[in-house]
Amino acid sequence: MMKKNMLRLALLLITVIALPLQAATIMPAAPQVAARAYIVMDADTGKVIVANREEERFPPASLTKMMTSYILAAELNKGNVAKGDLVPVSVKAWRAPGSRMFIQEGTQVLLSDLMKGIIIQSGNDASVAVAEYLAGSEAAFADMMNQHAVQLGMQNSHFMNATGLPAEEHYASAHDLALLARSIIQDYPEHYGIYSEKYFTYNKIRQPNRNKLLWRDNSVDGLKTGHTDAAGYCLVASAKRDGMRLITVVMGTNSEEARAQESQKLLAYAFRYFRTHKLYSAGQVLESTKVWAGQQDQLKLGLTEAMAITIPRGQSEQLEAVLDLDKVIKAPVSKGQKYGTVKVMLNGELVASSPVVALETIEQAGFLQRIWDAIALFFYNLIN
Repeated sequence: MMKKNMLRLALLLITVIALPLQAATIMPAAPQVAARAYIVMDADTGKVIVANREEERFPPASLTKMMTSYILAAELNKGNVAKGDLVPVSVKAWRAPGSRMFIQEGTQVLLSDLMKGIIIQSGNDASVAVAEYLAGSEAAFADMMNQHAVQLGMQNSHFMNATGLPAEEHYASAHDLALLARSIIQDYPEHYGIYSEKYFTYNKIRQPNRNKLLWRDNSVDGLKTGHTDAAGYCLVASAKRDGMRLITVVMGTNSEEARAQESQKLLAYAFRYFRTHKLYSAGQVLESTKVWAGQQDQLKLGLTEAMAITIPRGQSEQLEAVLDLDKVIKAPVSKGQKYGTVKVMLNGELVASSPVVALETIEQAGFLQRIWDAIALFFYNLIN
């Protein structure tokens, strides 16, 4: 049995990142984007705002290196490797074609420098060196990449190398790359600052970050460019304005300038006509409800994770929360145990939902109290 509470969302919001309430905005059609595939995703909510051919598989070129750097960040956080590690440079790494960091065969390079070489300089040589250091070989590292892709829900991606150099069965979708960018930002924020660095110098060679938006838009702070003849010019970008972070992916544009301009179009449209609202924080008490046969008679209920939604601007007044809770809750109660759902509705349509869980543990009461509550519960059920 469940009980429902209809609550005006405005009464429940812990924090709303929004402009003052305004009349509903008349929205134009999404911009025309000269790219093979593209997507705009809200980084906090995962909401896809605009997309085209976002699930189709295309060569990702050096956008592949986002997965290489993601795995490196994961290994650093696990303590399996350290930034101060000296990584040996193999012949294969030294001879890697295409964009390079210019590391030398037979030398050792700081892992922290290789990380910057991958992210800022898009070094194929740095990518191979890191792959060999973490997995023993680039082929073994590619297997790690595919395992991580599965864990991240990247259903239309498959990796054959750490660089993005052309290879059969090496592909990714725009949606998958947006998921990967979101994970880079959220899972390892302590490493994310590298993606905004404009230059990196190694071996007395100073190279610029190829992401032109870092110079054009102060709100842009990542992520990665890519180019091969098969892939065209690609860019995954992220920007944060007024507390709202967006991720854009464009694949298969026809020039460096085009990938920057098309990304700017998408960012401008999404920031202008959409807004992210942070509704509830993790651990916020949404309801206190009766507990039967417990050492205390009230249980605090809430969410284990923060809840946010992305909607068109001007529609926040139409939001409502529906709280569905179990009608009867009996002790013992374990913290984190689910006892209902909160659903957020916009004009009668579901836009978000999350389990409502116990925010505390409540042990069973003594024998006499349990008997008394059993009698009271009998009459409660009879009446209801």
